[in-house]
Amino acid sequence: MFRSHAHRNIVMTEGSLFKNTLLFALPLFLSGLLQLFFNAADTIVVGRFSGQEALAAVGSVGSLNSLLVNIFLGLSTGTNVVVARYIGAQDLKNARAAVHTAVTVSVIGGALLAVVGFVLARPLLQLMGSPEDVIDLAVLYIRIIFIGMPVQMLYNFSAAVLRSVGDTKRPLYFLTTAGVINVILNLIFVICFHMSVAGVALATIISQAVSAVLVVRSLMLRDDQVHLDPHMLRIDKKILLEITRIGLPSGIQGSMFSISNVLIQSSVNSFGTIAMAGNAAAGNLCSFVHQGVQSIAQTVTAFVGQNMGARKPRRIIRVMWVCQVWNLVFTGLLGVGSYIFGETLLSLYNTNPEVISLGMERLLVVNVPYFLLGIYDVFSGTLRGIGYSLLPMAIALAGICLLRIVWLATFFKTMPTMTGLMLSYPVSWLVTAIVMGGALFILFQHVKKQFSPQELSAQ
Repeated sequence: MFRSHAHRNIVMTEGSLFKNTLLFALPLFLSGLLQLFFNAADTIVVGRFSGQEALAAVGSVGSLNSLLVNIFLGLSTGTNVVVARYIGAQDLKNARAAVHTAVTVSVIGGALLAVVGFVLARPLLQLMGSPEDVIDLAVLYIRIIFIGMPVQMLYNFSAAVLRSVGDTKRPLYFLTTAGVINVILNLIFVICFHMSVAGVALATIISQAVSAVLVVRSLMLRDDQVHLDPHMLRIDKKILLEITRIGLPSGIQGSMFSISNVLIQSSVNSFGTIAMAGNAAAGNLCSFVHQGVQSIAQTVTAFVGQNMGARKPRRIIRVMWVCQVWNLVFTGLLGVGSYIFGETLLSLYNTNPEVISLGMERLLVVNVPYFLLGIYDVFSGTLRGIGYSLLPMAIALAGICLLRIVWLATFFKTMPTMTGLMLSYPVSWLVTAIVMGGALFILFQHVKKQFSPQELSAQ
């Protein structure tokens, strides 16, 4: 028997935007934090119990992992927008077709990533200049992580479906369960069985499998537009084209970010194992701030998508400005807070004073001005919600990726320090936020032509 879950859904097309966006974003943020705790638990356990080489190995593969995964994560963003649009327009048939297409794509894409990641792990890490004392551990870790990619993709796409109807609480509950399992298995595999990076990787994929099973079960038990029936799993070509049109540019954009981050990580590697460990610990803290930004970006995309389907243009603009306010709140608390308490937080990962000192450099230069990335992401999420994905990708490619490459080839050559390297982040965020805001203002004038005078004046 199906169970109604409508009472858990947040209404996006009516009611208080400050209240509803916060209620939507907070579970997203907490869910993201739990996913990050998976990685933090990995990093902390190996850093404290397996040494700085293991810490450097786990921390150095993040940008490579993102490079290979981001295309499919972009498609999950496309899923969110497409399903939200159909729900806003009350189109039950296409909403269900989008759900089953998305879940099918997630399984196929996860299997493909597992093969590609396993095969290319060592060659790509060698290209990144991973040191001899780290590379074997890094290869082992990332290969195990990629073996579990099918369940990771299944969770991400299924959770995107739940977000499209305003249900962000249930993924939080599922990740809480999986997070507890992850931490317990980390401690057992590393401390009791001395499995080092293999232990934390295995704990991660087991916990991800648990969260995937729980979120799929939730979709199968629903009785609304996003009910999942395994017998209906197939790819609808029209729906896949829509998801791809919106999601693929977002995925390419994420991969372009990762390419620039891979180059930056390669530069970090040139400073040696101590610098890699410090950057890994600070980068992990940076991920918590980034999750605040991502939760707001996902919120603005979902709300804008539904209001486009419901044909409420004035509410779209209000959504964007409300989410900018929440961006400043989240990044202010998390970015500045992580620097103020930086030494204490970094010592959780490694107690070496040199590691902590190098980590503090990154926290100051990157985490404190993180609101700049948030401004850009809200503008970008708004454009995706109204149907423009190629433009945000192009702006990000030029303003972030190419600018960072130029930075590495010019400014970093004259200031070859960690601070000189890390400054590439806030500078690229500032430039891209200015350009993205201008593009949104111009394009929305064109979008308004799609609406009638009554719709433009309606509250």
